Amino acid sequence: MTLMTRRSLMAAGAAAVVFPQPGFALSAPAAQELVTKLIADVNTVISSGKSEAGMIADFAKVLDRHADVPTIARYCLGADARAASASQMAAYTPAFANYIATKYGRRFREFIGGEITVQGARPIKSWIEVETTVLLRGRSPLRMDWHVSDRSGRHLFFNFIIEGVNMLLTERAEVGAMLDRQRGDLDKLIAEMRAV
Repeated sequence: MTLMTRRSLMAAGAAAVVFPQPGFALSAPAAQELVTKLIADVNTVISSGKSEAGMIADFAKVLDRHADVPTIARYCLGADARAASASQMAAYTPAFANYIATKYGRRFREFIGGEITVQGARPIKSWIEVETTVLLRGRSPLRMDWHVSDRSGRHLFFNFIIEGVNMLLTERAEVGAMLDRQRGDLDKLIAEMRAV
């Protein structure tokens, strides 16, 4: 598949994606509680004083506890997830988790000395959006929204948006570009994600 074709399909697919559907227990208070715990865990990692590698390992555990990684991983792979074998998906999902933990674990170092506060939660379509404010030293406050679903059987976040930048859409584009560089070879993409 050419780069242009993949990007065209990605743009069309973004509008048609089926987001997590609500379960009986999905509620704004429970979603807000999840994000509050997530923020506390992130703050613990940030203030731990560990090396970058140690912080990234701890951040991977935070993701495992609070994020719907299989849903995020599948969405970011796009149409290629449907063509992948079960064994490839079983290898891809933890490789993707490593890639995300490393990428965002490094970014969260920027939050040292800052503060994230929960402002409230509300239903949006088939999930709950939890609004938070990020205060960083020397910068204006940032809005960060978390999307929470109970599709997995418990409340987990599957997306976040910082000042209008959507993580799911950003990573879908990035993973598509990585796969293009590997000429559509999913096994090579998996190896690249494991090595970050």
